[in-house]
Amino acid sequence: MRNLQRISPLAIATCAVIGAGVGLLLQLFRSTRGQAPLVPPLSLTLTLLVFGAVLIVLAISLRRAVTRKSGKPVNPFHAVRLLAGARTAQFVGALSGGFGGGLALQLLTRSVMPPASTWVPMVLVLGAGAALIGCGLIAEVLCRVPPGGDDDGEGDGEKKRGIAPHTGPEPGAA
Repeated sequence: MRNLQRISPLAIATCAVIGAGVGLLLQLFRSTRGQAPLVPPLSLTLTLLVFGAVLIVLAISLRRAVTRKSGKPVNPFHAVRLLAGARTAQFVGALSGGFGGGLALQLLTRSVMPPASTWVPMVLVLGAGAALIGCGLIAEVLCRVPPGGDDDGEGDGEKKRGIAPHTGPEPGAA
């Protein structure tokens, strides 16, 4: 991946706003129908946190394998899959955190405060979504090629920027 760029903070913020809008509209719809507010299960919070922890553990193990001076090569497909997981975690964290925030926003603006058993799970989902965004950002940083360590002298400029050298045919070549 020659032009590897990080995910734009605007894209993450957009996903969070979309999630918040969906959560807010869902709570408003349920409240106009006279139904009880939607309370996310605590297993959702736990699942998001476990996904973030697994992502961090895999990213740390990949980083150690890349920076280690052993002659054992690193599988590039493993690194790309981990990077895709890190980027997915950022979007899922923004959507689910925004959704939890939207659910809580509608409840917390009521004149009568609902019981804690209703709004605490919503705030926990918001926090777990934020934690998943952070885990995705950290894993994305750990997936980058470290600068330096170029023994053969090729690709100096690319390695210094933390980008893997291009090894395939040139784009547009037949």
